[in-house]
Amino acid sequence: MFVGIDVGTSLVKAAAFDRAGRQLGVEARPVNLDVRHGAVEQWMPAVYAAVSGTLGVLTGRLAEPVELAGLTGQGDGVWLVDAEGRQVRPAISWMDGRAHELVDQWLADGTFEAVFRRTGSAMFPGCPGPLLAWLDRHEPASLDRAAAAVACKDMVFQRLTGAERAVTDVSDASMPFLDPRTRRYDNEVVELLGLTHRGRLLPPIGDPIATGEAAGGGLPPGTRLANGPYDLPACALGAGVTAPGDGLLIVGTCLASLVATTELDLAGEPAGLYISTDRPGHWLRAMPAMVGTAALDWVLATAGARHQELDALLAEAPPGSFGVRVLPYFAPSGERAPFVEPGLRAELLGVSLETRPAHLVRATCEGIGYAARHCLDAAGLTGTLAVCGGGTRSPAWMRLLADVLGRPLRVMEGETGARGAVLAAAERYGAPLDTAAWTEPARVIEPDPGRTAYYAKGYEEHLELLARARERARR
Repeated sequence: MFVGIDVGTSLVKAAAFDRAGRQLGVEARPVNLDVRHGAVEQWMPAVYAAVSGTLGVLTGRLAEPVELAGLTGQGDGVWLVDAEGRQVRPAISWMDGRAHELVDQWLADGTFEAVFRRTGSAMFPGCPGPLLAWLDRHEPASLDRAAAAVACKDMVFQRLTGAERAVTDVSDASMPFLDPRTRRYDNEVVELLGLTHRGRLLPPIGDPIATGEAAGGGLPPGTRLANGPYDLPACALGAGVTAPGDGLLIVGTCLASLVATTELDLAGEPAGLYISTDRPGHWLRAMPAMVGTAALDWVLATAGARHQELDALLAEAPPGSFGVRVLPYFAPSGERAPFVEPGLRAELLGVSLETRPAHLVRATCEGIGYAARHCLDAAGLTGTLAVCGGGTRSPAWMRLLADVLGRPLRVMEGETGARGAVLAAAERYGAPLDTAAWTEPARVIEPDPGRTAYYAKGYEEHLELLARARERARR
């Protein structure tokens, strides 16, 4: 029996798998986000309690002992912990927008581009660099008290194992301090961001990923545990996206596009990031857009509709929604991929008194599809495309996405991130698993040629509308 733990932004999940990769059980618990005036924070003790509670229920009903467990979780943000991995202040989420003025300043003075040229990381307000710089200016005492500034899963790993010090991995270290060629922190980047005097807070990098034995927290004591890659690369592993050119689209709160590559190109437009993987010389070109299911959630709520009605609403409106267009950039911190535009905001176009809720909903799903195509094009997709995340629960939306993207979708079901965390742990511990069987898609959705041709024109119009919206955002 194998257990994967995925500590998400709003939901903690633990899934059990047998040796053949069949998902046998899942437990989940929600975790709260404290959102106020651009600040988005989480209470670490509540997150850890959700992890231990979820694991306790799951492992308590398993018929077989747990051979090993893998851990993944949300990336970015800043989780300040003491020497025992306990909270110094509430965790600052990747969704936080307070450091946007710093990012704006770095965009203007060239710091932003200089960091990208060294690391392949296009910073955004919720990533560790800007957040640590913001804390250094506004809450220096918090940094003084902290032993380390880690990612979510790193805090959980230290608490579950009782490790003497925090440790991270190359994937979480990728944004924005890691040199992707040496797989070590780039001290010049630390200096560029004015954080040399805080360098001690950067945790050691486990390369390969760190391992330990569970000391409790819902896992049977002594269970072998690996501190795997964070959720984006873990999902890529769980979907079998490892061959250069193959891609993954995660339709979740964040719309993440990932393409496997062996080429490191730091000369293009500064956007997205290169995520280092467990194999040196192999990266994931990532375009984690702020656009995602959160945009659809807002539109559904505004239209007075429920998630269960999504398929029916999509069936009510034709492709193009009678001219209604949605630029779905709803995040308070703007957009970060495949371009960085902190001031960009959502726009609803072509709306009239004749517009129905179904038109708005379909236009939003189409707009998210166009944003996904933009990201995948920029990331260099040339091979197969897998898709996972909460959005896959809507068959109608998946068919729409296949048409907008103009390519077959390998739909992954179940807990793809947890599955990838197990595969990473198995690789680290030398446990032989049939990776092909573990990453088999639930189904493949083929695009409709006629609708694909229609949406190809719509995509060009989307890019034109977006260009004008970006100009307005800079004024």
